[in-house]
Amino acid sequence: MKDILYRLFDHQYLGREEARKILQNIAQGQYSDAQIASLITVFLMRSISVEELSGFREALLEMRIPVNLSDFRPIDIVGTGGDGKNTFNISTAACFTVAGAGYHVVKHGNYGATSVSGASNVMEQHGIKFTADVSLLKRSLEKCRIAYLHAPLFNPALKAVAHVRKNLAVRSFFNMLGPLVNPAIPTYQLLGVYNLPLLRLYSYTYQESGTRFAVVHSLDGYDEISLTSEFKVAMPEKEKLYTPEALGFTRCTEDDLFGGDTPEKAAHIFDSVLDNTATSAQRDCVIVNAAFAIQVICPQKTIAQCMEEARTSILSGKALDVFRIFLSLNS
Repeated sequence: MKDILYRLFDHQYLGREEARKILQNIAQGQYSDAQIASLITVFLMRSISVEELSGFREALLEMRIPVNLSDFRPIDIVGTGGDGKNTFNISTAACFTVAGAGYHVVKHGNYGATSVSGASNVMEQHGIKFTADVSLLKRSLEKCRIAYLHAPLFNPALKAVAHVRKNLAVRSFFNMLGPLVNPAIPTYQLLGVYNLPLLRLYSYTYQESGTRFAVVHSLDGYDEISLTSEFKVAMPEKEKLYTPEALGFTRCTEDDLFGGDTPEKAAHIFDSVLDNTATSAQRDCVIVNAAFAIQVICPQKTIAQCMEEARTSILSGKALDVFRIFLSLNS
């Protein structure tokens, strides 16, 4: 690792196979915490290449505990994290909104590394018991169209670096990898990223993998569609810039989307979205992310039609019904 770090400090890049081997060694505990922290720091100081990201991804997928849920043709909605905005759990709420609209979702998540509350924090606040039992995950999909995969149960390499990431409390290439290594390898994915170079990087990576995708980025730095600024959406067939106003939304502020200082507060906001007592800004932000997820699954539908499906899911109580059944099955 010392030789690798010297090369990286000298602005050299890793090959795909080399990156794959490094991730395998991390999972096997061959490097110290200081070495792992140094490796993370390198990729904070320069962009990761497609080859490096692909090699890291291949290693994690090879080492994952596989989960075959392909019969459900599910979608995952996830952000890379690391945008420093500390929003409430928008993508997790969008997952239940999409499930409420009638689509299957396999959400891959973890504890917050750079924010107060990650998806697993919200799940834990509600008493959810994480499981790697495929029969239980299938039952959840059959009964309420959504299953939750807690990343450390399926990706030993992520578990091996969890404490380093938490202690550093900065975004890392593991934030970049998380969305790419859902162990179920979902058919569809909506991914939020915190800058435009990452939008390009993920678009190339997804096109290689064959996943039907959309990568979204709000131009003021959010790793989701925040409605605080213009935002870009990249799909296999197009890339388009949108404004909140053009879609019929009022522009939000950063304060509107703040997730609070504790996991308890974040969980309260999450609940308020699903039971339709949230602010219009909070609700609209979830609706628009859910809508673009629906369009990934159904590209023939207009975004207006998809927004109506997402809005109906919340206003009719269907998203809340899904969440209640999910709680009964997974608590």
